[in-house]
Amino acid sequence: MKDPMKKKTLPIVIGAAAVVLLGLGAAYSVRQFGSQEKIVPTTRVQRGTLELDIHTTGELRSPHSAMLVAPAVNGTLQIVHIARTGSTVKAGDVIVEFDPSEQEYNLEQSRSQMEEAGQEIVKAKADAAVKEAEDKVALLKARFDVRRAELEVGRNELAGDIDARKNLLVLEQARRQLEQLQQDIVSRSQSSASGLALLQEKRRTAVLGMKVAQHNIENMTVKAPIDGLVAIKDNLDASGGMMFPGMTLPEYHDGDLVFSGRFLAEVLDVGQMEVVAKIFETDRANLDPGQTAEIRADSGPQSVLAARVKHIAGMTARADFDAGGVRRFEVTFDLLQRANGVRPGTTAQVLVRGSQMKDQLYLPSQCLHEKDGKLVVYLKRGDKFEPTEVKIKFRTENRVAVADLKEGAEVALVDPVQFHKQQQSGPSSSPLGVGQ
Repeated sequence: MKDPMKKKTLPIVIGAAAVVLLGLGAAYSVRQFGSQEKIVPTTRVQRGTLELDIHTTGELRSPHSAMLVAPAVNGTLQIVHIARTGSTVKAGDVIVEFDPSEQEYNLEQSRSQMEEAGQEIVKAKADAAVKEAEDKVALLKARFDVRRAELEVGRNELAGDIDARKNLLVLEQARRQLEQLQQDIVSRSQSSASGLALLQEKRRTAVLGMKVAQHNIENMTVKAPIDGLVAIKDNLDASGGMMFPGMTLPEYHDGDLVFSGRFLAEVLDVGQMEVVAKIFETDRANLDPGQTAEIRADSGPQSVLAARVKHIAGMTARADFDAGGVRRFEVTFDLLQRANGVRPGTTAQVLVRGSQMKDQLYLPSQCLHEKDGKLVVYLKRGDKFEPTEVKIKFRTENRVAVADLKEGAEVALVDPVQFHKQQQSGPSSSPLGVGQ
C-alpha cells in the first residue's frame, strides 16, 4: 500500500517548483529587458551607390499675370457683377462691372453747366456788342462837342471877355469828357473781355468734367487685358478694418462697396506655367540651374511633365514666427511643355534626377551630430563610443557620404550620452522610433 501522506505532498512540491521556475523566468526577462534598454542603437558604414535624386513638393503658378484694380474715381463704387474665381476669359472680356449711376449724374451735371456757360457766353458777347455800339455813338458825340467848342473859341476875338472865357471853359470841359470817355471805353472793353474769358473757362471746365465723367463711366467695366484664368481677391474691407491671425476673408462678390484703387482680381496666363518648391539645405549642393526634373501634379499624377531648374534662391527662407524652423531654399522650375488641364495653385510632386555616385561609403544622416561647432559621429571602439570628426563628401536628405571612415565601422545612431540620460530618467523620456 502506498503512503497517503506521500500522495498529498507530491502536488504541493510540484506546484512550489513551478512557482519558483516562473519567478526565475520573470526575473531573467526583466533583467534582459533592462539590459536591452541600455544598448545604444548602432549601424555600420556601408559601401554602395548613392543616387542624388531630390524629392520635394511644389506649387504650380503662372509667371505672367495682369492685376485688375478698382478705377480711380471720386465717390462710392459698388460692384454690379464680378466674374467667379476659376473662370476662363479672353482678352477684352468684362471681369468686373460697377454701378455707373453716380458718374452718369456727374456727366449730366457737367453737360448742363457747359450749356449754361455757352448761353452766358452768347449773352455776354451780345451785351458787349450793344455796349460797343453805344460807346461809338457817345464817342462821336463827344468829339462833335469838342469841335463845336473849338469853333466857338475861334470867335473869341469878336466876343467879349466874359463870353471868351466861357468858351474856353466849355472847350476844356469837352476835351476832358472826350478823354474820360475814351478811357472808359478801353476799361469796359477789357472788362468785357475778362468776363468773356471767365465764361469760356467755365465752359472748358464743364467740358473737362464731361470728359472725366465719360472716362469714369467707361472705366466702370474692368476688362481682361490678356487671355487666362480669373482669380478674385479677398475683400479686405469685409471685416471693417479689423484683422487678426487665422481670419478668413470672403472674396469680392456682387453688391460689395469698393474703395478706389483696390486690388480686385488677377488674370493668370495659364499658357506658361512654372513650379515653385523648397528644398532642404542638404540638397542645395546637388542642384544646378538647367538640371532636368519631373513634375507630377496631384490633380493628375498619371501624367509626367518635363521641367528644368530655372532659378535657385541665393538665401534660405523659412516661415514667419518660426525661429527654429528648418531652413530651405526656394527653387523655380520651368515647364517644358503645356500643362493642359492643370491650374495655378495645384500642388505637385517634384523629382530632380541627380547623379549616381558609385563606390561610396555612407551612413544614415541621423548619425551626424554637432559637438563644439564640428560635425562628428560616435564611433564604437571596444565598449565605448568616441566622438570622431568626419569629412563629408556630399549628403542627401537621408544619407551622408563620408571619406575618412572604414567600411563596416560601427557608429551610434544617437548621442550615447543623451541616450543613457534618457534611459536613466525613465521610459517616458526614452527616444521613440529609433532605427536604422
